[in-house]
Amino acid sequence: MDSMFRRSLFHLSIVVAALGLIVVSLTAYGQDANKRGRKFKAQPPASRIEVTVLRDVNGKPIENAAVVFHLVGDKGNMELKTNEDGKAMIDVLETGSKVRLQVIAKGFQTYGDDFTIDQPTMMFEVKMKRPGEQYSIYKPHPAAGAATPQPAAK
Repeated sequence: MDSMFRRSLFHLSIVVAALGLIVVSLTAYGQDANKRGRKFKAQPPASRIEVTVLRDVNGKPIENAAVVFHLVGDKGNMELKTNEDGKAMIDVLETGSKVRLQVIAKGFQTYGDDFTIDQPTMMFEVKMKRPGEQYSIYKPHPAAGAATPQPAAK
């Protein structure tokens, strides 16, 4: 009787193990194939930005100018150099972010402006000016907005 009980217990354990394998395999098959797991996070949409740097006087491209993107509110920046056509392209900036664009070229005034990336593709044309003469109080200047003295308040 004892051996019969062991034999039926053995058969029962085999049946339970087989059912367990079937349940586990069905559960694994039924999982969503598109789900990548806990750590996967989809990248935000990025925009493609093209900056063209030209001379102000004749419109010729400026090669090797530094084009710097500062993300407003973030630390750090991304710097590119212009090619022989005066172009620099970047496609990793998140759509909807605010960016400060700065262009630095040897022999030209530094350019800077803030903008919001609101389109999937954006193009900017920056015309660089030569540095102006330093202002001096010892030279006569045209009266652009001449200041008039005001009487002192009593």
